[in-house]
Amino acid sequence: MSSRPKKKVIITCAITGSIHTPTMSPHLPITPDQIAEQAIGAANAGAAIVHLHARDPHDGRPVQDPAYFKQFATQISAKSDVVLNFTTGGASTMSIEERLQPALQLRPEVASLNMGSMNFGLYPMVGRFKNWKHDWEKPYLEESDGRIFKNTFKDIQYILESCRANQTRFEIECYDIGHLYTAAHFLERQIVEPPLFIQSVFGILGGIGPHPEDVLQMKRTADRLFGNDYVWSVLGAGKNQMPIAAMSAVMGGNVRVGLEDSIWNGPGQLAQTNADQVQRVRSIIEALSLEVATPDEAREILQLKGRSNVGF
Repeated sequence: MSSRPKKKVIITCAITGSIHTPTMSPHLPITPDQIAEQAIGAANAGAAIVHLHARDPHDGRPVQDPAYFKQFATQISAKSDVVLNFTTGGASTMSIEERLQPALQLRPEVASLNMGSMNFGLYPMVGRFKNWKHDWEKPYLEESDGRIFKNTFKDIQYILESCRANQTRFEIECYDIGHLYTAAHFLERQIVEPPLFIQSVFGILGGIGPHPEDVLQMKRTADRLFGNDYVWSVLGAGKNQMPIAAMSAVMGGNVRVGLEDSIWNGPGQLAQTNADQVQRVRSIIEALSLEVATPDEAREILQLKGRSNVGF
């Protein structure tokens, strides 16, 4: 009797991001060299995709300068075949044009794209920290109660159409049920092509919550809207990271971990590296008798253009 092939689970690792600040963990990579080192470590631990933001190496401020992206992308690609995924989210304080530039100029295999404008509440984090390393950090979080992360239909279409000639596919980030319908709208208009890589995000204040019923609702809605035309992955913010990843693996989905989304590797225990979280979620996946996808298997599943067709 022949055995059925095991389900391959794609692990995405978000290396560093605009959500967290350097003070929140001493282990967050800031410079291009640090970001490259952590991305390579995550890939060696089992990540098939690394999701990448850039920071000003002097003060850790989020930046979208393509020169920084090219610097760490070149280093990563020289030592790993991992799929590189550039943010077009950047930070909510940036213009759409600024956010687009790394993906537009460097043509990665994958880029992230948020499917809607939203309140993005980071201000509850302020009370958890007393010592701030840089002057910009505390106000950046405090002022999020009056800031909207802008992603209009026009903005989304502009990014999708600008990158079409590059054949860059998108990690379509959906923070709420309505974002799934927005993705379906662009699929119906043939502005995006299947398979859609849907990243459902749970636990951000302003988006859908982290309750198991929320996860189930996201999956049921995506199944109904996209059928076989999508690949599902999840991102649980903070303490929700591993529980929601485990739910996704059980439900046949894929997972995203990394220091952008959570600085923890257990209750009260800071993750020393991104690889720590990859190893932890990999142990969950393999305990379920599932297999972790390699970068080339992820390329096949997501129908990517291949690493030889990028601009770095």
